[in-house]
Amino acid sequence: MKIKLIAIGKTNGDWLIKGISEYQNRLTHYTNFELIEIPDVKNRANLSVEKLKEAELTELEKHIDKDSCIIALDEKGKQYTSELFSAYIEKKMVGGTKQLIFIIGGAFGTSNKILDNCNDKIALSLMTYSHQMVRLIFVEQLYRAFTIIKNEKYHHK
Repeated sequence: MKIKLIAIGKTNGDWLIKGISEYQNRLTHYTNFELIEIPDVKNRANLSVEKLKEAELTELEKHIDKDSCIIALDEKGKQYTSELFSAYIEKKMVGGTKQLIFIIGGAFGTSNKILDNCNDKIALSLMTYSHQMVRLIFVEQLYRAFTIIKNEKYHHK
């Protein structure tokens, strides 16, 4: 199964980049994982929030394959423990899902078109994180999910 994480904006900060890269490298042992960072929309300061989300949607859609299972990372989504998230991933694998696409919206969230049409919405926490921090948290949890599936020692109960 292939897994894509599509995020709006570039990751800033060496410590974030190093952390994300560490877990991306670890994920290669379990799955075909790709992180796609879509550049911020130009002249975004001159756009309303809705126009900005529409422009981001246009760029997002270029990377979404029609037969994929789309999951929006959204603060109003379903929350999982690490064990339940690993079961969710395993169910998708066993069920024959060829590609999972996780989407992280920009600073103002994800377009309603994505939210209304995605297969699932997942919240990483009740707390709000910067969209850059979500990338690191997500790739770590995805790695953790695979170690749980494989019954490896990374996750402690």
